[in-house]
Amino acid sequence: MSQVSPGSPTEQGRGGRRRRDLTGRHVVITGASSGIGRAAALAVADKGASVFLLARRGDELAAVVTEILDAGGDAHGYQCDVTDSESVDSTVKTILDQHGHVDMLVNNAGRSIRRAIHRSTDRLHDYERTMAVNYFGALRMTLALLPQMRERGFGHIVNISSAGVQVATPRFSAYLASKAALDKFTEVAAVETLADGVTFTTIHMPLVRTPMITPSGDQGPSESPEWAAGTIVRALTERPKRIDVPLGTIAEYGGIITPKLRDRILHRYYRALPDSPAAKGETPEPVPESATPHADRPTTSTARKLTGTALRRAARWVPGTHW
Repeated sequence: MSQVSPGSPTEQGRGGRRRRDLTGRHVVITGASSGIGRAAALAVADKGASVFLLARRGDELAAVVTEILDAGGDAHGYQCDVTDSESVDSTVKTILDQHGHVDMLVNNAGRSIRRAIHRSTDRLHDYERTMAVNYFGALRMTLALLPQMRERGFGHIVNISSAGVQVATPRFSAYLASKAALDKFTEVAAVETLADGVTFTTIHMPLVRTPMITPSGDQGPSESPEWAAGTIVRALTERPKRIDVPLGTIAEYGGIITPKLRDRILHRYYRALPDSPAAKGETPEPVPESATPHADRPTTSTARKLTGTALRRAARWVPGTHW
């Protein structure tokens, strides 16, 4: 029986509308021990992929791998620090030696800091730390896996960015600068690797309820890790150039059409919300698991569920939601 090469027209035609099955795909996910990475690993494994989970925390990483294996999935954990070139090179070499190739990479590992600039004038290390993980960490992984993707003529890389890059959310100058750098790298790389069969998706992720946001306190509406995981699965299966949320798109267009008005609105937002205890150098009180924002939601009626589904589908038609 003849084989169909990855990304071939025959494979694309079988899927319809660029939808492809993840069965048999080798997918690397960084920052996979908790939060979005953990949820994405579970979701990708559920779609039939062999998932290679990377994270620094070995115990938590092993727990996620065990959870996937117990559910009948295929997962392998590798303790790796994306800020360390030797760690990345060694891990990638081990993966390729053991499994032959990597089809897809999800650069999810991230670090967030919410602090006003006037509180950061003596904290240059805040900017250096976020760049080390969010930008250079993603670059290390991309550059390490790119040669074998080009050699095979197939590869897809998903970079987790932030809707805040489009909005220019106050107090996130360190975090958003690192994500903006990754966005521009991705744009250039996508152009250069087009003929190599290597494609990229940028997800401008909204706020997601993960341990990473806990020190910053309540920052407004947020999505669940499972919602974020579903978005990552869509990025891997449909491979659009970018996935945005309507708020980010509207803010991005607003910055082009009415930049001064956008600045005034964001300044009001900045003045209205206080700095978090962490930003002030104070130690926030531990938040019990049961007290995590939105952990206990009231039962949603069927009518509200149907309305929410309809609105989400309509929102996809907003330009930039799914390119």
